[in-house]
Amino acid sequence: MRSSGGGPRLCEAERMEAGAAGAVLALEPLRHLREVLRAALSRMRGQTFKATSQEATKLSLAFSRPPLPSAEDCQKLSEGVQNTVLAAATVYYCLPKGQGITLRKMVRDATAEVVDGMIQLTEVILSTQLQSVSQEQLISTGSVWEACDQISHLPRDNQAAVLSAMATYLGVVRDALEEMEQAQGEDQDPYGDIMEDEELGSPGNRDIYWSEADRKLLGPCMGLMKASKACLKKLLGAVKVHGKADTPEHVAQLDDLADITNEISPSVDDLALSMYPPTNQLAVRLNAAKLVSVLKKVLEITKASHVCPPSEEGWVQFLGDAIDHNMDKIKDFTQSEL
Repeated sequence: MRSSGGGPRLCEAERMEAGAAGAVLALEPLRHLREVLRAALSRMRGQTFKATSQEATKLSLAFSRPPLPSAEDCQKLSEGVQNTVLAAATVYYCLPKGQGITLRKMVRDATAEVVDGMIQLTEVILSTQLQSVSQEQLISTGSVWEACDQISHLPRDNQAAVLSAMATYLGVVRDALEEMEQAQGEDQDPYGDIMEDEELGSPGNRDIYWSEADRKLLGPCMGLMKASKACLKKLLGAVKVHGKADTPEHVAQLDDLADITNEISPSVDDLALSMYPPTNQLAVRLNAAKLVSVLKKVLEITKASHVCPPSEEGWVQFLGDAIDHNMDKIKDFTQSEL
């Protein structure tokens, strides 16, 4: 006979729940370890690069006035610089790949800035006659200080690194859009701030102005540029609210978003440049198609990632439709060019 109570099933459910709770508790030490390592890494970065900055100062002061340091002192200075620079490089090499490609690139680039700055400082010291500290030496020393100081401002995890990268991309797209809006809004020679008509050898040359057909085509092109800006802005907000760097999958998804959004601003620039007169409408169409391909990929990757819960799906769909609408118009206006 079948039991009327369902007790065995309930017990099984309770056991599964208890097991899940146990698994969460079992991972708690690992989470604590992660936070301890992050804190240690942060301190290591700061102390290591502070030491590098101090060694740069010692080196610069030693060669700021006669007499020259002795061979022994020069050896000690060189070893001090070498040790701190190698320790700085170790910070990058010790950063686990699981922390994220975007974060690692930022740490690598910042570390390279420090090393480059130290190389320049030593080159200045070697090439400058030792009389008094030169302006070039002061600038080189200051560059090392600045590069070391930038380390303390690096993102603490991959989410913050991706947000920083996307904010940079958004700024570039915003500038390109504003420049194109200004050029069209002036209703005059878009090169007017670059050269005078007489410098062209043909005053009033109509090749530097947009034709009526060109201006019709510019409308949907501007629509694509605005969609690019909106896409980055919305995605930036989604990553800020929903982005996580707590699992390898989430970290990888953030890196994918950083990689694909990095392609937006160059594609926007290519389209904008092809829009200036004399306008080659076929080139405009090709560059528009390239931008559309990138934007579609961005939306596709966004929708499949953890930063796009149901609450974010609306703008993804809206921008997808807007992109298609503008590209259809561009195809219509340029059909005769094919």
